Amino acid sequence: MLLAAAMLSTGLAAPSLHAADDPNPAAYAAALKGKRVLLVPMAMGFDLAQGWSAILKREVDAFGGVFETRDPNWSVEAGAQAITEAISSETKPDVLIVMSPDLNSYSKLMKKAQAEGIYVVLVDNPANFKADAYVGGDWTQLGRLEAEAVVKGCGPNSSKKIGLVQGDQVNATSLYQYAGIMEVLEKKYPDFKVVAKPDSNWDATTSRNVTTTMLQQTPDICGIIDFWDGDATGAAAAIREAGKQDSVFLVTTGGGEKTADCDKIADGTYGAVVMTELAQETHNMVAIIKYLLQSGQKPGTASPLIYTLMKATTKENLRPDSCWDLKALQADAEGK
Repeated sequence: MLLAAAMLSTGLAAPSLHAADDPNPAAYAAALKGKRVLLVPMAMGFDLAQGWSAILKREVDAFGGVFETRDPNWSVEAGAQAITEAISSETKPDVLIVMSPDLNSYSKLMKKAQAEGIYVVLVDNPANFKADAYVGGDWTQLGRLEAEAVVKGCGPNSSKKIGLVQGDQVNATSLYQYAGIMEVLEKKYPDFKVVAKPDSNWDATTSRNVTTTMLQQTPDICGIIDFWDGDATGAAAAIREAGKQDSVFLVTTGGGEKTADCDKIADGTYGAVVMTELAQETHNMVAIIKYLLQSGQKPGTASPLIYTLMKATTKENLRPDSCWDLKALQADAEGK
C-alpha cells in the first residue's frame, strides 16, 4: 500500500498485472505446422538411418509436422524413383533429406526438387550439388583421424605396413576418407606404407574375402582401415580366422551405435572406431529444418555446412556414454 501510494504521489503508474502476449510461439507454430519432411537414406535397415529417423520423427511430430521415410534398400535406382515420386506427389515434402549414394546420381533430381520449392538437406554423404544445407561428417578429416589411429595402433616397432578396405570409387565418403588417410601418411608418417587397398563395395562378405587375401599376401601387415563398420565385421572375421587378433590393429568408422561400435571396441574386435555423434547430428538437422521453414528464403539460395564432431574411440578412452543405444532411442522416440 505504501509503495502504491508513493508511486501515485510521484506520478508513476503501477505496473500492469496483465502478462504481455508473446507473438513468437504462434508465428513459429504457423510456420511449421503441417509441414512435411521426407528422409531418403541409402537404406533404412542400418543403425544410422534408424537413429536419424527416430529423432526426426519425434521432433517433427512435436512441431505438428508430418515425417516420412522411403527405403531404397541400397538401390540407386530405387532412391531416384523415391525422390521422383516425392517431387511429383500432390503431397510433396517441404523438406527432403537425402543420403546420396555418390557424388552425382541424384544431383539433377535434387535440383528439380528445389525448383519445385522443396528444401533439400544432404545428410552424411556429400554430393556435387548446392543443397540448402549439408549436415554430417568432414570425411577428409575422418580419414586423417583413422590414419593417426592406425599408426598409433601399429606402433613404431611394427612392420609399418597398412591395408585399406575402401568402400567404392564413386561415393564421396570413400574418396574423401582415402584422401585424408593418404595425406597424413605421406606428410607425417612416410615410413608407413599402404600395401593393399581393395574395395568392398560396402559389403561385409566382400570385405572378409579381400582382407583374407590381404593377410595371405602380406602376413606381417600391422593395421587395416575398413571404411565402414557395416562391412568391417567381415574384415574382423578374416583377421580372427587368420589368428591375428593380437597383431593386426583394425580401424573403422561408424555412427557410434552401442552394439555396432562400443561393444566391439570393448571385446577387441575393433582397435579404434572414428565415430560421429548421431544425436547431435540429428538435432543439427532438426535445427536447420526449423530455420529453413521459417526463413522464407528460396530453395537453393544458400548452402551452409554443419559438420558433426568426430573422434577416434579406443579401449583407452571408451566411456559408458561413448555410444548410443538404438533400441533405447527408438523406445524414447515412441514415448515408451
